[in-house]
Amino acid sequence: MTDTTTNRQRQAEAMANSQIPGLEKAEAAEQAAPNIVAESPKRDVIDLSGAPADAPTQEELERITADVIGQIKTVYDPEIPVDIYELGLIYKVELEDDRTLKIDMTLTAPGCPVAGEMPMWVQEACEVIAGVRRVEVAMTFDPPWTMDRMSEEAKLELNML
Repeated sequence: MTDTTTNRQRQAEAMANSQIPGLEKAEAAEQAAPNIVAESPKRDVIDLSGAPADAPTQEELERITADVIGQIKTVYDPEIPVDIYELGLIYKVELEDDRTLKIDMTLTAPGCPVAGEMPMWVQEACEVIAGVRRVEVAMTFDPPWTMDRMSEEAKLELNML
């Protein structure tokens, strides 16, 4: 009974695998040398970002920069009624030639209650920018944030001028 069940499982698996392109070669190699673990077939990775594959032009870089600033300005520290761009929480933004947007940011304090969530908010805000394939947000506390990093607009909003 067990052999019949196992045989049916193998047949079902073989039938399902026959529908996957490129898997036939791996199966043939396994049958030829059953004790050798075959390398799994390579799969194509589909990029759904819609971003071109080449490096951005200067004009496109300027547009993406403006879009990044606009999107980051939609993210607010929940305890302070000012966006994180004007607060000076964004330390560095780089767009690499493969169109990966890398952002280094900090928080007003290491014990901020949204420390685990705010980088995701920044990532989600910037993922919608045309021409960007991927967004990576890194958190840093070096150098520590101080109120000197705030813009005049933020200081005015918080009645600090």
